[in-house]
Amino acid sequence: MTALVRFRMVAIALLVASTLTANCWAGKYNNALSIGDAAPEWKDLPGTDGERHSLAELAKYDVVVIAFTCNTCEYSIDYEERLQALHKQLSAGGRAVLVAINPNQIKEDLLPAMKERAETRGLDYLYLHDDTQQVAKSYGATWTPEFVVLNKDRKVVYLGAMDDNPELKKEQTTKYVEAAVAAALAGKVPEVAETPGVGCLVRYVRERRKKK
Repeated sequence: MTALVRFRMVAIALLVASTLTANCWAGKYNNALSIGDAAPEWKDLPGTDGERHSLAELAKYDVVVIAFTCNTCEYSIDYEERLQALHKQLSAGGRAVLVAINPNQIKEDLLPAMKERAETRGLDYLYLHDDTQQVAKSYGATWTPEFVVLNKDRKVVYLGAMDDNPELKKEQTTKYVEAAVAAALAGKVPEVAETPGVGCLVRYVRERRKKK
């Protein structure tokens, strides 16, 4: 897929998203959270490691990075190596952790497929499935991938894209998530706290209208 085609896809998705959520933003680009908000709790999410996980179990970490992602979006696929690299970087420091959450419900994004992809690709960060999509909704996730950084008090300090360049073979000049993590570990607010997400729209299940 050419860069021009991908750009057009993003532009169309942005237009759709803005139409659907006009006048209901909480933050600058997020429809549920603002910087400084308390992180919504989540628990009992099944992971590719065969266990179930919660936000509370991550209490030992000073910073939590949540990545809403999936198996099927081309952007998410392109970002897998960057996620793995970030995971290794955070693990080496020992004070921060990366958690990837897949909210999509199509067959290729369900837990069995997630386990297969994690094994095939050697992804050893926490990769969880949001069975009900309620976690994604509570965090205002619109895109895959899309990131939320939480500080020690589990307040939101960053919302948006991982970096400034989604192109697979091009360098990123600004790594927003890494900068937000560094700031949070230092007890500071990141210089850039919000950016628009870039990726595929989350495949939210449409709720059927109840018959009158």
